[in-house]
Amino acid sequence: MKKIAVIGAGEFQNPLILRAKEMGYETHVFAWKNGDIGERTADFFYPISIVDKEAVLETCRQIGPEAVVTIASDLATHTVNYVARALGLPCNDERCTECSTNKYRMRKALKEAGLETPEFVLLETPESALGLENLAFPFIIKPTDRSGSRGIAKVHTQSEAEEAARAAIGYSFEKKAIAEDLITGPEYSCECISQEGEHHLLAFTQKETTGAPHFIETGHTVPADILPEWQEDIRKTVFQALDALCITTGASHTEFRLSGNGVPHIIEIGARMGGDCIGSHLVPLSAGYDFLGMVIDAAAGRPIRLAAEPHYEAAAIRFLFSPEDVELLKAVKERRPGCIIEESPLKRENLSRAEDSSTRAGFYIMAGSKKEIEQIMRFTGKEG
Repeated sequence: MKKIAVIGAGEFQNPLILRAKEMGYETHVFAWKNGDIGERTADFFYPISIVDKEAVLETCRQIGPEAVVTIASDLATHTVNYVARALGLPCNDERCTECSTNKYRMRKALKEAGLETPEFVLLETPESALGLENLAFPFIIKPTDRSGSRGIAKVHTQSEAEEAARAAIGYSFEKKAIAEDLITGPEYSCECISQEGEHHLLAFTQKETTGAPHFIETGHTVPADILPEWQEDIRKTVFQALDALCITTGASHTEFRLSGNGVPHIIEIGARMGGDCIGSHLVPLSAGYDFLGMVIDAAAGRPIRLAAEPHYEAAAIRFLFSPEDVELLKAVKERRPGCIIEESPLKRENLSRAEDSSTRAGFYIMAGSKKEIEQIMRFTGKEG
């Protein structure tokens, strides 16, 4: 039987495990033992941390997988690419791993490639956030190497900057943060698949967040409401950015904001599938692409299949933050029962206490006509 090594076992990783099994792979899943769903759905589970590259590699040498993959974690891409390179399997190179998982190195790589990028400064101590001459308030401070809205803040004063820098450095694995100019405009993402350096755009996603100060995602919709005449220039900019970060293999998730004239300003790029069920659910539901299958095929060196299957006009995910959101979900079920595709278990202990994406209380996924999804997203569009 074909074998595949999956790095990570959480709820956003589980669709990859299930799709690999559907494709005939024996799944070997690595993660710290934490009771996650992937521990139960895997054919074989190894209680090894996703950052323990040498231990994962040693086990994979014994397993002999055809592919090493992850979809929902920047942190896991370090191990994926390290192990895949050692086994001679398709993957992104070391520079890609460094640039796509470190926001400061990412900004430098994009600037060196001639892409428009905001002013930015590396912060190694909380005090280094004070008196930044090339940044004007308000600006953004965030850890250099975390995702999921962890440690991000919009600051307006010197005291806020020092406090935010201290928090961001505390969140960071390397204990560093980045301060950068605030990018304004509606926020989107671009979902792509790459193989042997050739990029393919699969979808544009529209993002909604709680806004300042922490910008936690409240929902996503595919397709995004981007004017058709702007989309080609956005595609070119995204592909240039993927090249600048040396992304050649697998999924990528590019977050950007649009100015009033349609010019994209890149926020950051992950050399992985978009989290929050964007790649695993929203893209297949709304565009018909087997995104998970593509990721697996690319990692195994098999030609990716770009044909689209029948699909809905639109799909969306909405996250639960408060008891009010739970009541809104009940109302959606009464008004549009056929639109609910999937619902996560409710984490009641997280209601009204979300600090980042990992502490949201739950989510539900919808699909239907564009009009239906737009109406539901407007109806449920309350801040967390």
